[in-house]
Amino acid sequence: MAATASNIMRAAEDLGIADDIETYGKSIAKVPLPVLEKLKDRKDGRLILVTSTNPTPAGEGKTTTVIGLGQAFKALKQKVMIAIREPSMGPCFGIKGGATGGGRSKVEPSDTINLMFTGDFPAISGAHNLLSALINNHIYHGNKLRIDPKRIVFPRTIDMNDRSLRNVIVGVGDRNTGIMANDAYVITPASEIMAILGLSTSYQDLKDRLSRILVAFSDEGKPVFAKDLNAHGSMAAILRDALKPNLVLTTEGVPAFIHTGPFGNIAHGTSSILADRMALKLADFVITESGFGSELGAEKFFDIASSIGNLQVSAVVIVTTIRALKHHGANSANKDGNLSDLEAGFPNLLRHVNIIRKFNFEPVVSINVFTSDTDEEKQKLALLLETNSLKYAFADFFSQGGHGGLELAKKVMEAAGKETQIQRVYDPKEKVRSKIEKIATTIYGASGVVYSEQAAKDLRQIEKLGFSGLYVCMAKTQYSLSDNPKLLGSPEGFVVTIKGVNIAAGSGFLIPMLGDIMTMPGLPAVPAAENITLSDDGEISGLS
Repeated sequence: MAATASNIMRAAEDLGIADDIETYGKSIAKVPLPVLEKLKDRKDGRLILVTSTNPTPAGEGKTTTVIGLGQAFKALKQKVMIAIREPSMGPCFGIKGGATGGGRSKVEPSDTINLMFTGDFPAISGAHNLLSALINNHIYHGNKLRIDPKRIVFPRTIDMNDRSLRNVIVGVGDRNTGIMANDAYVITPASEIMAILGLSTSYQDLKDRLSRILVAFSDEGKPVFAKDLNAHGSMAAILRDALKPNLVLTTEGVPAFIHTGPFGNIAHGTSSILADRMALKLADFVITESGFGSELGAEKFFDIASSIGNLQVSAVVIVTTIRALKHHGANSANKDGNLSDLEAGFPNLLRHVNIIRKFNFEPVVSINVFTSDTDEEKQKLALLLETNSLKYAFADFFSQGGHGGLELAKKVMEAAGKETQIQRVYDPKEKVRSKIEKIATTIYGASGVVYSEQAAKDLRQIEKLGFSGLYVCMAKTQYSLSDNPKLLGSPEGFVVTIKGVNIAAGSGFLIPMLGDIMTMPGLPAVPAAENITLSDDGEISGLS
């Protein structure tokens, strides 16, 4: 069922919300927040979390798997929905191109979703930059709060990869230009406003979280929050429609919520709590994804998002590819071709399986099939999986749509039939160092944690400000289980270094910085943007 106006309304009728949705053009709708209250007496469906092994730079098709798995459930006559993140234009024009699935497992209209969609990202950027403007404006007009211009901790944002904006100077010109100060930009998915929108459960919750954003320190070292600038009301007004989840359809007619897009290695990396809650009331099965590998996205989903949203998980899928496992084994000592690389990289998958087991789940492994995979490689991987008694299935959602993963869907459905309680890594009430060290040693497999002088200073300040009880959202490379992107495979004996700890009080978490994490990516030598164009009849091509 293609995504057309009549079908989006028919899908809404099937879900029982046709009278509630707000249509955006012919194939997109927003679902207002009062729908949750309307559905409050419905029993929740079962939530399936999709994560992955450590990916290659090109990604391993996790979003395609979520979409295709939803279509496989539909083919098996199940009432299913999916919930995924909104794409950022930065990566779309950078390395990856679009982020709406691929082949016969996509969400539609994919070009619109990859670009401006319903305006959520521009709204987030607008609310964020309003706060930045109000900070500088307050200083310009007398600085009643005595904000120290050198201690402004809230940056500016833009939804584009632009390395030249990582560090900037604002206020260049005469005195009427405003204060001259060092500043910085982050990409919109790294904005705290993005994380706040994804975690907010109501308009009041949104305003409360916005009010708690730490923006600066005074010349006496006192914290200054967005509420001190009376910024949160106007910011919430900009975000009014952005808080409503977006409803579209997949290529095979599965209803899909696409809402918010926080980065997985900087923020919590999953779609919104509101989208998950609504979907669980509307379907028997809801399939959602978390950012990057299980040590990042899945850990944050279990320890942060599911806790804040009171979300119960029924099953977990780990996506991997033969390409990724060979990548993790490419530096093996006994290198004699693809099969040895595959076998040497297989322990990376085992580590992710064991990470999911620490949360009290036995995962199902989904091998996303590529045309480059040989029969010999598939047989070798199947043998390794069976030798380790792992539940698995090969899936080809790209070429075959939902029918390319019926075996996987059946195994996931079986796993979701068992009652399982999440076993979280830490209690938010613990000391900050304890929370950091539990994640690093229990999840990453580190032998220890060291703190830089700046990180130690940050922790003392966090304690002084009363923020020790916040969740911990680690900022780490996605390419390795460690904090070193070049340490592939299944590293052991490594030490994690905490360079600093940022406060995201509005989001409700602390962000320990591990390694060199880019909050403003750059474009590659040949950006995907060079292959994207618009035809004379208005059709976009190259955005895939």
